[in-house]
Amino acid sequence: MDPTTAAARLVPGLVGPLVRTLFVSAEEDPAAGVADDRPVPVARLVAFRGEKPALTEEGLERLAGRLVATAAPDEGAFRPVAGALARTLGALATTELDDWQAVRLRPADFAQRMRAAAPDAEHGLTAGGRALHRAVLDVVAVHILRFFTLRSDFVARTLPEETRRLADLAAGGDGTAADGPATAGAVPDEPATDGPATGAAPPYDAAAAEAAFEARYARDLTVLHDHLTIFGIDLAHSPDSWPLDAAYLGLQCERGEPERSGPAAGERPDAGRQAPPVPAEQALAGLDKALVRGVAGSGKTTLLQWLAVATARDELPSALSGELSGRVPFLLPVRRFASHSGIPTPDGFLAAMAHPAADAQPPGWAERVLRAGRGLLLVDGVDEAPEDDREVLRTRLREWADRYPGNVWVVTSRPSAVPEDWLSADGFTELRLAPMSREDVAAFIQRWHRAAAQQSPADLDRLGHYERTLLNAVRITRDLGRLATNPLMCGLLCALHRDRRGYLPHGRKELYDAGLSMLLERRDRERAMVATDAIDLPRQPKIQLLQRLAHWMLVNGRSEMDRDVAVGTLARHLPAIPDAARQGDAEDVYRHLLNRTGLLRETTPGTVDFVHRTFQDYLAARATVQQHDFPLLLDHAHHTEWEDVIRMAVALARPDECAQVLNGLLAPHPGVKAAEARHRKLLAAACLEHATELDPEVRARVQRFTRDMMRPTTPAAARALGWIGPIVLEMLPDPATADNNEAYLLALTATSIGDDMAIDYLTGLRERPHLDVRAQLASAWRKYDTERYAREIIAHLDDAELYFPVSDLEELHALRRLGGRPHLQIAGRFTPDQLIEGIVAEPLTRLWLSYDLGVPMDWLAAFPRLETLLIGSRLPRPAGIPEGIEVVEL
Repeated sequence: MDPTTAAARLVPGLVGPLVRTLFVSAEEDPAAGVADDRPVPVARLVAFRGEKPALTEEGLERLAGRLVATAAPDEGAFRPVAGALARTLGALATTELDDWQAVRLRPADFAQRMRAAAPDAEHGLTAGGRALHRAVLDVVAVHILRFFTLRSDFVARTLPEETRRLADLAAGGDGTAADGPATAGAVPDEPATDGPATGAAPPYDAAAAEAAFEARYARDLTVLHDHLTIFGIDLAHSPDSWPLDAAYLGLQCERGEPERSGPAAGERPDAGRQAPPVPAEQALAGLDKALVRGVAGSGKTTLLQWLAVATARDELPSALSGELSGRVPFLLPVRRFASHSGIPTPDGFLAAMAHPAADAQPPGWAERVLRAGRGLLLVDGVDEAPEDDREVLRTRLREWADRYPGNVWVVTSRPSAVPEDWLSADGFTELRLAPMSREDVAAFIQRWHRAAAQQSPADLDRLGHYERTLLNAVRITRDLGRLATNPLMCGLLCALHRDRRGYLPHGRKELYDAGLSMLLERRDRERAMVATDAIDLPRQPKIQLLQRLAHWMLVNGRSEMDRDVAVGTLARHLPAIPDAARQGDAEDVYRHLLNRTGLLRETTPGTVDFVHRTFQDYLAARATVQQHDFPLLLDHAHHTEWEDVIRMAVALARPDECAQVLNGLLAPHPGVKAAEARHRKLLAAACLEHATELDPEVRARVQRFTRDMMRPTTPAAARALGWIGPIVLEMLPDPATADNNEAYLLALTATSIGDDMAIDYLTGLRERPHLDVRAQLASAWRKYDTERYAREIIAHLDDAELYFPVSDLEELHALRRLGGRPHLQIAGRFTPDQLIEGIVAEPLTRLWLSYDLGVPMDWLAAFPRLETLLIGSRLPRPAGIPEGIEVVEL
């Protein structure tokens, strides 16, 4: 083992973030904050001091292990070196140096000081182990000193030469070489590295080149993905996309199916029910494998974009920084697998990502990143793989996870595309993106209008009026409230509300039609743009041509198509659309649709797709209905990727055509299995709310065929019925006749429907004494009108052993008006002052914190009867808890 080679593997993107976790932030300890006029003792800065350190002894050992494993990934004999490194770094807690004195030292001298402070750290190591320990420590010393210059204006201002030198050393990843590392103790008989074979560590020069490539890769990845398109913020003088950090709205996640068992004394308070949603970063914290499900438009791709950019920039929230800092993100869109050469090997990751540096990556680089356990694999859109290919993809994911341990995996899919527990046997935890709460919707609307006002200052007053009226409309108008459940629909509502000067269409079909009109007819006019080509098409020919592309993707099971195929498809249909045919050939029309409609994009050279799958499905449904090709829909109705298309087709079809589709879904179909036939019948029930006019006999027939299916036997089946929509409430059995287990399942189904119509059904369950039922009803509060749900449901729930979750100030104040409760779960972001003011102190005996409030807990003294504080196992143990309060980690 060559110590220089080992040190070269410790690239800045890995070491810098890990070093920062050795020290407290200003938020964690204001006393150790940035000093403008004096040095600060190093011992005060470390994160592993005190009774309740932010970085535990085990955490310090894991950090040291990551550094050593990266430096010597194939050297199991050097594992004891990680323990030696942890002991040496631990000596920082006892050093008498301050940050100014430390920076004055050369990095090698500072490393020597650390070794001298822990003289027994290298005890028992071989000569090669000692050499590796010192090589790694020398690199870490550079980054520790560099950190001191970054955190202290005083140090940087008074030691400018040292600050510049450390910046150069840290950025180049070669600080050990530049400063004369103490690596003379290398083992003479250590075998030499023979070359950069795939997966093997490269020699020093190649490693330095890889470090430079990784820095470039991170910069390019950020440029590639650091933007979001927010519908409607593309009007006059506005860009088509917005910086991710300014536009990203934090998403909420729910865990997979809750574990149910009879509640008993001493049992976890969350047993037997679905916990309230938490921010995605908290749900993902501590997970190395996660499958995230979400409906169309819920933000799955946006979540992965944010993870990739935050990791590349090393701007992760504290919940994720320990696990993801220093990792190399790979954002892999599954739709590209089908349109190219199948599932890629690691060397093909960058090509699949359309990364501009794909051809410049060093041979075997991605393989080495994965073998070192440094990767963050973000696999986006399992549902966009052809159904027959999904098992192949699962096999490949399983093989990758087994072959490359230590990496972090996040996979996304639409909910029904793969079965429950699809990857559970392989160690994946299932999460679901939660529908946006009332608070989320309000925050999105406010952020949207702020962004619009920044681009159009002259419209500030008008936009303020639009913001207020839209917030009120979404709150009181049932149809709008049902539509505003995900970022896509919220953005579309905001854009249309502004576009129509405060007026909105009702219903999903009308909303999509209005959205297409806005994008296709008014976009260029409102941007005051002159024509950039010879094509000038009205709205309808554009829609006809776009429908042809969407229909091709539907029939061929694709979510993108090759550019040549798109041009060829347009060429076949242009003769039937004279307005377009006389203005140019297929190539001209393709460029016009790409550049001027706002609905198409070229994700990679030679590949085109729709800006969102929802628009593709809607246009494909329009094309199918216009061609009267309902047999095509019925032939594919048991395929999950056709569900939204069929529901939209029913919304677009005439009454007799709706009847044809619904009767076809109920009838036996050749080659359809029993489970698929059941799914087709449930799809018929889901279509009922979309049919604007339908023969009452057909409606009644659908309800007769599906009524018996409305008695779910598992939590997964119960929740799955929610996608049918409010119509399912008419078909659920009377809760008064259900036993406790069935009552819980009925509560799951009803609370899966985010419509206040569900409250009327849930009143039949509110007097149930069974804890599972009461807990499910309590956890659903955030989905409904706060005051009505508090009055009709929360006020009637027996509070014995029940934790009442509060996620916003409205709920907190509503619960106060009800006199408070003995057990509360804080499921939203609050300040201590808000909690002291909002919680009724007298009855409170147990408090469950789902969030890290980030402050000392001495404010709990305001609740004299509080006996127990419960905190999540992934949250740091809070400081300042008053005596007499028991802390329970869940």
